[in-house]
Amino acid sequence: MSTEISLIPDDVVINKIYFIRNQKVMLDRDLAELYSVETKRLNEQVKRNLSRFPEDFMFQLSEIEFQNLKSQFATSSWGGIRKLPYVFTEHGVLMLSSVLNSEKAIQTNIQIIRIFTKIRQMLVDTTELSLDVEKIKKKIDNQGKNIELVFQYLDELLEKKDTKKEREKIGYKK
Repeated sequence: MSTEISLIPDDVVINKIYFIRNQKVMLDRDLAELYSVETKRLNEQVKRNLSRFPEDFMFQLSEIEFQNLKSQFATSSWGGIRKLPYVFTEHGVLMLSSVLNSEKAIQTNIQIIRIFTKIRQMLVDTTELSLDVEKIKKKIDNQGKNIELVFQYLDELLEKKDTKKEREKIGYKK
């Protein structure tokens, strides 16, 4: 007997993904909210399984990073946080599914991983589009140079025509 778990709107999940240390990450508190568990409980499970979360899967924010992140929000609902939050990379989020065993956590994890994949694909598409635009720019630049060259040759031909002496006409004079 399977119970239907309602999916979280994608835009809610996307708004909880941040770019820190050149990585897409999610805060422990946001993940806990999505999984419907307390942040404290999520972090307890992670600490019990710390070997599954190397530095490239999870890291703790520095004070400066945390302050920068807080400053992005006009109204802060951070409350009285005593410890700097942990953030999880895509691999860390994936690993969370192995330490959080609820059906809600598993389904939410699947959804988050799909969103990370969509974001990665959008970045690839954007990069490819940028490369195509650069190719077009180069072609246009080259065409502009070719047109310039054609006009330069035309100018030279016109100058040669003007500098040629008019030849004496051959024939009978009247």
